[in-house]
Amino acid sequence: MAESTGVIAWLWDTLKTIFWALVLAGIFRTLFFQPFWIPSGSMKDTLLIGDFLFVNKMAYGYSYASCPSVRIPAIGLDLGADDFCGFIEDREERFFGSDPERGDIVVFRHPVDGRDFIKRVIGLPGDRIQMRDGLLYINDEAVQVEPAGTFTEIMEPQGPLGVRPQCANGVVGMGAVCEKERFIETLPNGVSHAILNIGPRATDNTGVYTVPEDMFFFIGDNRDNSTDSRVPQVNRGVGFVERKDLVGRADRVMFSSAGRSMLAFWTWRSDRFFKALD
Repeated sequence: MAESTGVIAWLWDTLKTIFWALVLAGIFRTLFFQPFWIPSGSMKDTLLIGDFLFVNKMAYGYSYASCPSVRIPAIGLDLGADDFCGFIEDREERFFGSDPERGDIVVFRHPVDGRDFIKRVIGLPGDRIQMRDGLLYINDEAVQVEPAGTFTEIMEPQGPLGVRPQCANGVVGMGAVCEKERFIETLPNGVSHAILNIGPRATDNTGVYTVPEDMFFFIGDNRDNSTDSRVPQVNRGVGFVERKDLVGRADRVMFSSAGRSMLAFWTWRSDRFFKALD
C-alpha cells in the first residue's frame, strides 16, 4: 500500500511540474518572445528557409494576436490566437502599443485565415505605395536601388515542406545553380536591405495603394516570390494589415538549418547563428 501511495504521489508531482511548466511557457510566449520557423522563401536573402528566430512581442505592445497559436496538423489540432483571445479581437488599440517603423521585419496574423506571416513593413498609415516596372515608389518617389551581385542557391527541395526555389536563369535541373538578381534597396528613412529579382511578374506593376489609418503595407524581400500586400485579400493575397494583427518584430536569427529536420546537424548553417537582421 505504501509503495502504491508513493507512486501516486510521484505521478501527481510530475503532473503538477508539467502543468506549471506549460503555464510558464505560455506566459513567456504570450508576453515576451514567440518562436518562429521560416517556412518559405519570400524573405530571401534576408531570411532563408529553415531559419529559426524569436519574435519580440514587446516591440509593438499587445493585442489578441499576442496570444499563442497551437497547430499540429498530424492530429488535426488547429487553435489560433482568436480561439484563445477572441474576446478582445475587436479592440483596435494595443496595450502598451507602439507602431512599427518602415523597414521593420514583422510577424503578423493573416487578416483572413489567421496564419502567421513574416514580411517587411513598407507602407505606414497614409502612405501611397506603388510598383512600377519592379521599382518601389513610396509617396510618388522611387526608392534608391543599387545592384549588389547575384544570389545563388542549389536547385533542391528546401526545408520540411520541400519547397523548390524559383530562378532568374531559367529552368534548371536538380543540383544545378539557381540564380537571382540581387539589389540593395534604401527606404526613405535610411533603412537598407537586400531584395531579389527573378523576372517579370504581375506584381511588378500595380496601381497606387493608399494605406488606411491603423493599417500597414507589407512586401517580401524576394519580390517575385512573395504573397503580400500587393495582392488583395479577395485574390488570396494579404492586402492591408490592421494594427491589431501585428504579433511582433524579428530582430535576429538564432539558429538555421538547410535540411528537412533540425536534427540533421550536417545541414546546420552556423554562419547564420545569432545573425542580426537588417
